[in-house]
Amino acid sequence: MADYDPFERGPHPVGVRSAEWADASRDRSLPVEIWYPATAKYKGQDLDDATRDHYKPMPMAPEVIQSAVRDAAAEPGARPLIVFSHGFGGERRQTTHLCTHWASHGYAVVAMDHVGNTAMDMMQSAMSGEASDPQAEMQQFIADRPADASFVIDRAEAGESGLVIDPERIGISGHSFGGWTTLATTSRDARIRAALPLAPAGGRTAMTDLGLTDDMANALDIGWDRTVETLYLVAEFDSLLPLDGMRDLLKRTPEPRSGVNLLNADHFHFCDRVEETHDLFKTMGPVLGAAASDEGPNMDAILAAMKNSAELCPGESAYALLQGLGLAHMDSGLREDAGARAFLGQDLVAVMAERGVAIEML
Repeated sequence: MADYDPFERGPHPVGVRSAEWADASRDRSLPVEIWYPATAKYKGQDLDDATRDHYKPMPMAPEVIQSAVRDAAAEPGARPLIVFSHGFGGERRQTTHLCTHWASHGYAVVAMDHVGNTAMDMMQSAMSGEASDPQAEMQQFIADRPADASFVIDRAEAGESGLVIDPERIGISGHSFGGWTTLATTSRDARIRAALPLAPAGGRTAMTDLGLTDDMANALDIGWDRTVETLYLVAEFDSLLPLDGMRDLLKRTPEPRSGVNLLNADHFHFCDRVEETHDLFKTMGPVLGAAASDEGPNMDAILAAMKNSAELCPGESAYALLQGLGLAHMDSGLREDAGARAFLGQDLVAVMAERGVAIEML
């Protein structure tokens, strides 16, 4: 226990690859991002701006970086696998600070674009001016997302990532709609042994007019007849998915389960570049409000109630929470690591307070 520190980056430099995997059975092709432990020759290069990966999340977006070396040679050996699912209108690289942290500790991590429901897809749909059926689109996303995650597990196990995957050690995580995908896939795919939903959608709340989120709740059956260690990480002031919905999901989740609430945080504290992402979403109020379906939530009201990022806890606090608890949870659930289990059995409120991060247990 004394030597176990999940907050520290791991001993492995991190490599990253991009690929496109075709699911012939669904006539569907998914861009994927693959993070993995690289050989020792890349040590330090994944943290150096001159050598780590620079990319554009969309063609017109500014260039950003991730702490991994593009196409680095992989260190040999079988790896536990973690699948990551992005949020509604997100993309596969939305939470690289967590995915690269896992990879630095020896995990293979694969995130897919849920084609049709990415930021680029949403932008192209809005710009087209064509009439759409939001209800039909949501039902398609609900059908596609768990199937996408299980397909990625299939292909990773088959070696398509170029890595050797340990089929007995598979976990899943995701944010928002990706958190819903985490729970839905865990219910349907018995290979999954650990789940880490981040501010997941699908919880039932006291609000009676949640619009399209009702579809997610109705489609979600959080029931499995095997042991799946499940940890919810959620935000106190989540303006898009209220906290009472998180409590509902946690209550319905089979044991062993636990939940941690990051205080003075909002929905985008689970993404890279927290402050930038949060304030960009907030400034898009007029556009989002105009584009919102009459059946959906009142986006103008939601955005007006959002705090500015300067009023919320810093992004660094969220990164510490996700990386530390996210790694310990997977080490416990997939590796049965005694140090991780002892760490998680502590007073986590006090542990995080020592790092200047305020949390409460759900």
